[in-house]
Amino acid sequence: MIDVLDFDRRNIWHPYASLANPPPVRHAVSASGLEITLSDGRRLIDAVSSWWCVAHGHNHPAITEAIRRQSSSMCHVMFGGFTHTPAAELAERLAAICPDGLDKVFFADSGSIAVEVAVKMATQYQHAKGRVRRTKMLALKGGYHGDTACAMALSDPDGMHVLFAGMMPRHFFVSKPNSLAFEAWREELSRMFSEHGDEIAGVVCEPIFQAANAMDFYGGEYLKELRLICDEHDALLVFDEIAAGLYRTGPLWAASLAGVAPDVMTIGKALTGGHITLAATVASSRVADVISSGEPSAFMHGPTYMANPLACAAACASLDLFAASDYSDKVARIESGLREGLEPCRSLDNVADVRVMGAVGVLEMKRLPARNDIERVIDETGVWLRPFANFIYAMPPLVTDGASLTRITRAIAKLAECPPGPEVSGDFHE
Repeated sequence: MIDVLDFDRRNIWHPYASLANPPPVRHAVSASGLEITLSDGRRLIDAVSSWWCVAHGHNHPAITEAIRRQSSSMCHVMFGGFTHTPAAELAERLAAICPDGLDKVFFADSGSIAVEVAVKMATQYQHAKGRVRRTKMLALKGGYHGDTACAMALSDPDGMHVLFAGMMPRHFFVSKPNSLAFEAWREELSRMFSEHGDEIAGVVCEPIFQAANAMDFYGGEYLKELRLICDEHDALLVFDEIAAGLYRTGPLWAASLAGVAPDVMTIGKALTGGHITLAATVASSRVADVISSGEPSAFMHGPTYMANPLACAAACASLDLFAASDYSDKVARIESGLREGLEPCRSLDNVADVRVMGAVGVLEMKRLPARNDIERVIDETGVWLRPFANFIYAMPPLVTDGASLTRITRAIAKLAECPPGPEVSGDFHE
């Protein structure tokens, strides 16, 4: 029988990791509810929702049953030339809950691809209107949109993707929200459109919550200003709700905190409750009509696993769970627990800031503890944490109970009390 850990260490690349000096990994054998069970019998509370997607807990019986039931009839069929009931049902459900006017659904197989699709929609929209020079996007510094080429190019230009700057297309950026006074930021935005408006197809941002490059929150006035300037210049406004949406920041969609609707929105992560990969890019009828009236009338994208029936069935079951109980209330209780548990860390010497919104709690550190201390705290507390850059954070499943949340915040506080380690390595990037 294969020695999984030994084989893994010698042959398998993990995210943001070296094969020459691989970080430690744990052998997971099962997962249920809030916990991941290891091969040695230990159980870890998943404080980061397995990269923010396990909204209802691991292996939820309603979602696994939906996948099992769908697998008995059809696991996959190409979406070119076919349709199927799970895709139609999911598209209908998404159109019903997305911000007003968003009802045209394009299915993708990951969040990064959903962002690529959104950018191609913005470009093809402008092309259909005869504005062939408008092929660039405007994005916010501090943002993160994924690891594929176009998504990297729209993420913070000084963030985790700087190594690939030479291969990425060049877009335009304005300052990170909160990095300067709002009036100065608005002037910068206006100046960018004055100078480059004839090249800008659209604006893309993570509404309210900038995730993997900043782990920071900003006010709705920024989104309102983006909506106004996009309307003025007929540029498409794209909201990347992959991390922030589906109640993670409190409401169903983060954009509702500003009362602003985009022209295109991307959805992923919690869409299937973290049970199988799926994402969607949802556009307004206006966007779809313009693209369909131009040359070529077809929208030019088509992933092999687009609208995979198993994934669509899982997503329908996940949306059933969201509809069956008050997730806003669940998240409000998590937010209260995160504030109570993390705020005392503000007084620690190595803590630069404490930030909480919805089911997101962040300690910005002056420097992360050493890797050995991180591993020790995980083992001692039984709480799975994944610090990166200068952040120790929790984004637990949205069904996390009070006792488990207390364990999570105590584990974070214990880690924050450890001395600063060496300069941050890539091992703990997201």
